[in-house]
Amino acid sequence: MQQTALGNSQLQVSKICLGTMTFGEQNTEAEAHTQLDYALERGINFIDTAEMYPVMPRAETQGKTEQYIGSWLKKSGKRGDIILATKVAGPSRGMNWIRNGQNDLNAENIRRAVEASLQRLQTDYIDLYQLHWPSRNAPIFGQKQFDPALERPCTAIEDTLAVLSALVKEGKIRHFGVSNETSWGVSEFIKQAEIHDAPRIVSIQNAYHLMNRAFEQGLDETCFRENVGLLAYSPLAFGQLSGKYIDDANASGRLTLFPPTWSPRYLRPSVFEASKRYTELARQHGLTPTQLALAWCYSRYFVASTIIGATNLNQLKENIDAFDIHLSEELLQSIDAIHQTANNPAQ
Repeated sequence: MQQTALGNSQLQVSKICLGTMTFGEQNTEAEAHTQLDYALERGINFIDTAEMYPVMPRAETQGKTEQYIGSWLKKSGKRGDIILATKVAGPSRGMNWIRNGQNDLNAENIRRAVEASLQRLQTDYIDLYQLHWPSRNAPIFGQKQFDPALERPCTAIEDTLAVLSALVKEGKIRHFGVSNETSWGVSEFIKQAEIHDAPRIVSIQNAYHLMNRAFEQGLDETCFRENVGLLAYSPLAFGQLSGKYIDDANASGRLTLFPPTWSPRYLRPSVFEASKRYTELARQHGLTPTQLALAWCYSRYFVASTIIGATNLNQLKENIDAFDIHLSEELLQSIDAIHQTANNPAQ
């Protein structure tokens, strides 16, 4: 498995990252440990989680994902073999069971979150600590345009940066990054780091897949010039790009198991239509829809690492094996032709 430096850090991460948000909901602790063992066997050294996981977020299960990773770390003794990433939740979004919903990205909340994650993960440091979403109003999670009417009080990026910098000095985190961010947010973090002689963000974890290529609309240049690595999440668009919902609308998966309010951007009619077209294209070229979607994402020059997730080892194997698939120029042109007429339906 190829590795790359993440941003301007010394972190050498595998080009595939194991996402874990199914651990504790769709996967048992034993299944989680098996996935972690298999990922390491295949050369994956990068593990991503979050304090709010698993998905679907619930008070009864919050933190289980980190707990399962922590019990695996204790049992396996592999802490030194992996790059461990987790995230702090931003302002509540309805999850009042995390710090009573008072989750702004200020010093008190971030410090409480870090300490709780370290305890669940059974480690004394986190390699990459990420802000799960911004404190401020920003066009994310299906909101395609910035809306000034949604402005709200928020913690200034300068203040968030100060506590993250302190945590680096204390050795509790090694590096930090952002998630579900915009070009303005990335630029402001860079500017404030320069003003205050503070560490820079090294990564951005945003949705990126065949049906959401919004990263290519300015963020790609920003991150290239500022050396911020993209961690592409949801490369199969919540399973829509696996083709399973085209074959069976009631197929088992997050879109059928959980309330539709959790992922409305993946349930738009235009998403199903685009999914059908990509599924047909893949099969015309002798590929599974999953292979097409992942091989395409793996091939993008600005993707530092692609975050994959699975509920069983067969899925995990297919996801990893797709890294070795080369897409012809003809096939790439066909993908772009679909994109021109089905432009980011799941953005």
